[in-house]
Amino acid sequence: MKFLEKLSSLAGKYMAGIVLVIAAISLFVPTTFTWIKTSYINPLLMVVMFGMGLTLKFEDFKLILSRPTDVVIGFCTQFILMPAIAFLLVKVFRLPPELAVGVVLVGTCPGGTSSNVMTYLAKGDVALSVTMTSFSTIFAPILTPFLTKLLIGATVEVNVMSMFLSIIKVVILPIGLGFVINKFFGEITERFIKVLPLVSVVAIVAIVASVVSANSARIMTSGLLIIGVVILHNLLGYATGYIASKAFGMSLPKRKAISIEVGMQNSGLATSLAATSFAQYPLATIPGAVFSVWHNISGAILANMYAKIEEKETVKNYNKKVIGNL
Repeated sequence: MKFLEKLSSLAGKYMAGIVLVIAAISLFVPTTFTWIKTSYINPLLMVVMFGMGLTLKFEDFKLILSRPTDVVIGFCTQFILMPAIAFLLVKVFRLPPELAVGVVLVGTCPGGTSSNVMTYLAKGDVALSVTMTSFSTIFAPILTPFLTKLLIGATVEVNVMSMFLSIIKVVILPIGLGFVINKFFGEITERFIKVLPLVSVVAIVAIVASVVSANSARIMTSGLLIIGVVILHNLLGYATGYIASKAFGMSLPKRKAISIEVGMQNSGLATSLAATSFAQYPLATIPGAVFSVWHNISGAILANMYAKIEEKETVKNYNKKVIGNL
C-alpha cells in the first residue's frame, strides 16, 4: 500500500508531463493505443467521478450557507464566461460544425477536479474551489445541455435529453455512489483516498490516448487550429475569471480559485458527451482531449505564478508595515 501511495503521489505531481507524453505517442504512433476503444471513455470517466465522490463530505457543501456570495459569483462566472468564450472562438475562427461542437462542449461543461489541486498549489481558496467544482457538477445535467443547445443548436442537432441522461449516468450517479460510501464507510475510504490520484491519472491518460490515437490522422491535418483554439479558450478562461472576481472586490486567494476554476474544465465529460451524443461528428472529441492535455500543463504553470504573486504581495505588505512603523 505504501508503494501505491508513493506511486500515486508521483502520478499526481507529474500528471501534466505524463498526459503530454502519452498524447504525443498516441499522435505519432497511434497503433500503440488503438486497443483502448472510444467505447471505454464513459466507464473510465465514471471511475474518475466515483473517485471524486469518495473525497466529498457534507462540509464541502456548507460553504454555500456561510459564504453564498462567493459561491454564486464563482458559479455564475463558470457557466457564463467559458460558454461565451467558446461561442466567440467558434465564430471568430469559423470552425466547422464537428470542431465547433467539441469547443462548445468544453465551454459548457462544469469545472474539472484538477482545479482543486492547482488552487492548493497556487495558495488560493481551496474551499471555494472545491465547492465550485461540486456545485457546477451537480447542475451540469441541466446547464450543460441547455447551454449547448442555446449556443450551437442552430448549427447542429442537440439532443438535450440524451445529454441530460448521459451526464446523470457517467457523472452524477458515480459521484453520488462515492459520496454515500464515504459517508457510511469513511474509515475504509480514508485508506484508499491516497491512491485516487493514480487511478484518476490512469483513467484520464487512457481517455486521451483513446481519442488521440483514433483520430491521429485528422489531428495531423487540422491540429494547429484545434490546439490554438483550445489554448486560447483555456487562457481566456483564466484571465476573465480573475478579472471578473477582482471586479467584484474579491480577495487574492478567492481570485486565484475562481480564475483556475473557470479556466480548467471537466474536459473528460466534454469528450464523453462528444462521443455519445454527437457520434456523427468524430472530430468533436478532439477539443476535449487536447484540453485535457493542455489545461494540466497551463494549470501547473499558472499555479506556480500565482504562488509567487502571493509571496510578492506578502513582502510588499510587510515593507509597508515596516515603513509605517518608522
